[in-house]
Amino acid sequence: MPVKHAHAYSNGHVYGNTFSISPHRFQPRAQPALRWRRQLVVRILAIAFVSAIILLMIFPSFRYFLLPSIGLSSLLRTTLDLPNVRQYDLGHFQGSARGWERGERILLCAPLRDAETNLPLFFDHLRNFTYPHHLIDLAFLVSDSKDRTLLTLVESLEKIQADPNPAIPYGEISVFEKDFGQKVQQDVTNRHGFAAQASRRKLMAQARNWLLSAALQPYHTWVYWRDVDVLTAPATILEDLMRHNKDVIVPNVWRPLPDWLGGEQPYDLNSWQESETALALADTLDEDAVIVEGYAEYATWRPHLAYLRDPYGDPDVEMEIDGVGGVSILAKAKVFRSGVHFPAFSFEKHAETEGFGKMAKRMKFSVIGLPHYTIWHLYEPSADDQQHMEEMEKERKKAEAAAKAAEEEKKRLNDGWELKKEQWEQDKKEIKNKAIQDQVVHKPDDKLVGGDTGPLAHVGEGSETGQEEAAVNTRSEIF
Repeated sequence: MPVKHAHAYSNGHVYGNTFSISPHRFQPRAQPALRWRRQLVVRILAIAFVSAIILLMIFPSFRYFLLPSIGLSSLLRTTLDLPNVRQYDLGHFQGSARGWERGERILLCAPLRDAETNLPLFFDHLRNFTYPHHLIDLAFLVSDSKDRTLLTLVESLEKIQADPNPAIPYGEISVFEKDFGQKVQQDVTNRHGFAAQASRRKLMAQARNWLLSAALQPYHTWVYWRDVDVLTAPATILEDLMRHNKDVIVPNVWRPLPDWLGGEQPYDLNSWQESETALALADTLDEDAVIVEGYAEYATWRPHLAYLRDPYGDPDVEMEIDGVGGVSILAKAKVFRSGVHFPAFSFEKHAETEGFGKMAKRMKFSVIGLPHYTIWHLYEPSADDQQHMEEMEKERKKAEAAAKAAEEEKKRLNDGWELKKEQWEQDKKEIKNKAIQDQVVHKPDDKLVGGDTGPLAHVGEGSETGQEEAAVNTRSEIF
C-alpha cells in the first residue's frame, strides 16, 4: 500500500516515493525573439546615452539643443564667476499678475517738455503709489524745454529721495536730455491743432524710443508710461492694471470741465477699436499720412474706449483695442524686447502710441483697454474757452458792479429816509405841542373875535357850534 504524505499538494509530481513542488513547470516560457528584442533596445539606449555624454563633453554648444528637449534645461544655468560680468536669464522677466509679490521691477518712463508747473502734482502721485517704491525705477527725458523743467525735476527728485520715510524713495533714477527740434507750442490750441498732429507725434515717438532704449535694463519686467499732467488717478493703478496680466493695457482717460461746459468730457480718444470705415480711409491716403482721432478731417467711426465709459460699471471689464493712448500705458518689457516700439513714421497710417498699439497687435500681443476704470487729466482751456471765460469774467464784474451800485443806492435812500423820518417826527411833535398850547390859551368861555384875515373872523361869536367848528378846523390844519 503506497505511503501518503500530508505535506503533498495536488500539483506536485512524484520523484520516487516523494512529491516535489514545481510551479514553473506550468508557466509559459519566454520566446527567444522577444528576449532578443529587449536586449537590443537596452543596448541602443545605452549607446545613445554614452554618445550624448560624449557630445556634451566634446561639443558644449549641443547643450542648448539637447538638454531643453529632454526637460533638463536647469542644467544650463551656470553662474559666471568673472569680474565685471552680469548674467541675466530673461526667461525670469516675463511678467505676472502679482508682480509686487514676486519682486518684479517696473521702469516708469516720463517724457518732459515745459512741464515745470505740472511736476509738483506728478511727484504727489509718485509719493502715493502703493506698489513698492524700491521696485520702481524712474526715467525722465527732458527735451525742447524753455522753462525750469530740468531744475524743478532735480529739486523734486532730491526731495523725494531724501524723505525720512523708507517707503518713499524710489530705486534707480535716470535723467536724460535730448532735443528733437519740436517747434509746436505747448499751449492747447497749438498742441492739439490738426495741422501739427502728424509732425508732432512723429517727434514724440522719437522721444519715447530714445528714452526707452536708454533706460530699459534686463531686470525690468514692466514698463509704465505716465504723463505728468494727470490730475487724479488711483494710488493702486499699477497693481490694478497688472492684475489683468496683459501685454499692453490702458485705463480710460477723462477730464473735468467747468460747469458751463458740461462738467466733464472724454479726453484720450487714441484708444480705439479698428473700423471698416477707417481701413477704407487709410487706403485713400498717402504713404506718409497719419490718421488722428477726434478731428472732423478724419471721420473713422471707430468705437472709442472713452465713449464706452459707465461711471457705475465694473472697472475690471476688458475691451480689446487696436490704438493706444499715451497718458497711462502699462506694458510688459518683453513687448519692447521683441521689437515693438513707437513708430516715428507712418505705420499702417498711424504713429507714436496709436502705431505702437497696431504694431503690438500685429505681433500677436494682447492689447486691452478698461472702459470703466477712469483716471482724470488736467483741464487745459483752449483759446475759445479762454475767450469765453474772459467774457464771462467781464460779465461777472459788470454784474457785481451793478449789484454794488444798487446796494449803495438802496443804502443812501434808506439813510435819507431815516433822516427825513426823524425830522418829520420832530416837526409833528412840535406842531402837536403848539396845537395843545393854543387850545390851552383859548378857553371855552372866551369870545373868539377874528380879524379881517384870521380863520375865525366869521365864525359865530360865543356860540358853541362856532367854537367846535373852529377847534375842528384848527386840528385839521395841524394834522
